[in-house]
Amino acid sequence: MKYFLFRNQSNNCTNKLSGKKFFIFVTLLFFAHFSDSRACTNFLVTRGASTDGSVMVSYSADSHTLYGELYYFPAAKHKAGALHKITEWDTGKPLGNIPEVAETYSVVGNMNEHQVVIGETTFGGRGELVDGTGIIDYGSLIYIALQRSKTAREAISVMTTLAETYGFCSSGESFSIGDKNEVWIMEMVGKGAGGKGALWVALRVPDGYICAHANQARITTFPKNDPENCLYSKDVVDFARAKGWYTGSDADFSFSDTFNPIDFHGARFCDMRVWSFFKTFNNDMYRYFAYAKGEDLKNRMPLWIKPDRKLSPKDVMNGMRDHLEGTELDMRKDLGAGPHGLPYRWRPLTWKVDGREYANERVTATQQTGFWFVGQARSWLPDLIGGIFWFGVDDAATSPLTPLYSSITKIPVNFAEGNGSMTEYSETSAFWLMNQVANFSYLRYDVMAADVCKILNELEDGYLQDIARTDAEAMRKYKEKPASARNFLNNYSNAQAANTFNRWKKLSQLLLMKYIDGNIKKEENGILAPNQYGTTSASPAQPGYPEWWLKEIVENAGDKLKVIE
Repeated sequence: MKYFLFRNQSNNCTNKLSGKKFFIFVTLLFFAHFSDSRACTNFLVTRGASTDGSVMVSYSADSHTLYGELYYFPAAKHKAGALHKITEWDTGKPLGNIPEVAETYSVVGNMNEHQVVIGETTFGGRGELVDGTGIIDYGSLIYIALQRSKTAREAISVMTTLAETYGFCSSGESFSIGDKNEVWIMEMVGKGAGGKGALWVALRVPDGYICAHANQARITTFPKNDPENCLYSKDVVDFARAKGWYTGSDADFSFSDTFNPIDFHGARFCDMRVWSFFKTFNNDMYRYFAYAKGEDLKNRMPLWIKPDRKLSPKDVMNGMRDHLEGTELDMRKDLGAGPHGLPYRWRPLTWKVDGREYANERVTATQQTGFWFVGQARSWLPDLIGGIFWFGVDDAATSPLTPLYSSITKIPVNFAEGNGSMTEYSETSAFWLMNQVANFSYLRYDVMAADVCKILNELEDGYLQDIARTDAEAMRKYKEKPASARNFLNNYSNAQAANTFNRWKKLSQLLLMKYIDGNIKKEENGILAPNQYGTTSASPAQPGYPEWWLKEIVENAGDKLKVIE
């Protein structure tokens, strides 16, 4: 999703609108088009880096205006001459039509029936490279590629061909593209007005390694003669030279340094999320902490790292819940967290006091997430069974993931498109239910988050333990009749989604009763303790505020709150 801050590093424009006028024109276009603050995070795990040999891709679609729902595209066969309507994902604006292909595959969320999974983050980059005449936006690239691809490499081919044929009308994007065998990171920018096409580089993450991106272009130099591991647009270097943005050799050309140079914002607000994920699995990452803080921009992190241990699906899920805990930037530890250790700061992200600019941290788990997922592709199973799309809505730190097999054809009602919207409340919408729990827990996060995480972990741990049994039963049915296995997985996935929704409904009710009016009632296993007569609840605890907060109040208020002896 779109990055919260436009960063234009243009120093040379060759257009009918030149110099300062062109810069202002493009900047205004960019802000008008992407006015709501958006940012996303992707983690990529190769087969050799996972505990079970699966490929995993995670994604949080973070936007203050994005409604969390599960997209679904059924498999279909199309007649000759059929057209595919292109609609901008962010706004719903119609962009045009392109020819449809003869056959498309079913897609559940961001994963298809062949276990191809795609995520993205927006880095913006040079504003003058946004092509207002193109008709393919980054969302269309994702969902069309999922409908037309059986492998990650095929998806890269589909995406780049579409962008080069019809024009890429979004700003700079990083894509995670995985299948059951491999995972790639691809970065793409447009060519600006009148420059139909796209400039891009795609690199295969080496097996046994993990990668990540979070709204900052991360591909620097890349091999020019290794098509097994690196694909790129043939004019990517020549285009930069023609613009005057690069004058060195082909070998030294850096995609990121040319099209999205690192600055404080890119390091602190974006690559900090990458660093925090990496440091959890590799102790050597603290040597890049100064870089992530924006203090030493020359010491950039590697694009991928070899973890000290292999990652489980739960590791990736928990990685998406990070607030920089355990570091000096832990968002629960400064005054901005309030008396109850809230690891969130309401927007704006940057602010000024006495003319000096300051910043809040932008971490992986954030309040404005629309939906998030961990796509798990498993090569040792048939595609119909191998793909698991772990799906959740709202803030990753306070919402559970539910296992949905990527071959299902029946979408759970609580996640389904059209069940509510950002302007329409629905009693059966998981998005609105998750928001109720999350926003209530923000009021007293230090104690309420523990209750939320307890149920969250119970659900996810139970689902993870149940997967082996579910796979085995699905395989048994698959050998007899594949359609029977699909029906079984439809029923299983929908049952788990209903279970998640119902359990969260009970949690929301418990939280309201337990924490109403600033009290904390005694509770055990979801049951509130009664008083000795059974006529009402037992007397609640009223712990008040921590001493350090009371001292801040006294210092701020002076003597007006002092009790007179």
